Amino acid sequence: MKIDNFLQLFVVKEKRFFPLFIESAENILKASELLYEQTSSEDPDERRMLSHRIKECEVKGDSITAKIIDELLQAYVTPFDRDDIHELAEVMDTLLDTIRDSSKKIAIYQPKEPSKKLIEIANFVKEDAQILLDITHKFDSVRKEAKLVDDLCNKIKEIEHNVDDVYESYMSNLFQYEKDAIELVKKKNIAQALEDTSDCAKEVSSVIRSIVVKIG
Repeated sequence: MKIDNFLQLFVVKEKRFFPLFIESAENILKASELLYEQTSSEDPDERRMLSHRIKECEVKGDSITAKIIDELLQAYVTPFDRDDIHELAEVMDTLLDTIRDSSKKIAIYQPKEPSKKLIEIANFVKEDAQILLDITHKFDSVRKEAKLVDDLCNKIKEIEHNVDDVYESYMSNLFQYEKDAIELVKKKNIAQALEDTSDCAKEVSSVIRSIVVKIG
């Protein structure tokens, strides 16, 4: 076998991680879209149905993460540092878990009405997921497009700052104007779960940014 053909085999194996990360990001985006619908819904049955669909995304995400780990155990050559691949797979899975946690709280607590500010946060989470998908599509050429990937990571960071502002405003108004103690606790816990999801998206972007710096 010629040496260039031999090296090409490693290149092909190296790239087998990229479709899995894209699949993971697509699944996260789907879950975030469902979460946005659920946060906007007033119907208890629809909220529970959407929560079930997000649970299906979570199960699929666990399977994708397991595939990435399995490929990592078998691979001789990897596109990024092995520890970084593992960390990225895990933190993306955690992001999906936080989406699921927000969804569960909405389905269980059943707040009396949707909140515009919580819908706004859910929309920010959806934006995070779309940016993450855009980033994973660039993994194949990340060395050439490092600056662009870094800019996309910075967008997620900016979104997290926006979410913080919306969250703080919402919580301030909630404690000032919500007179029903039970409803206050419900809304507070849902808001916290959504804010945690935004924080986790920022963690994903930080891991990706670290990878870009290492291979740049």
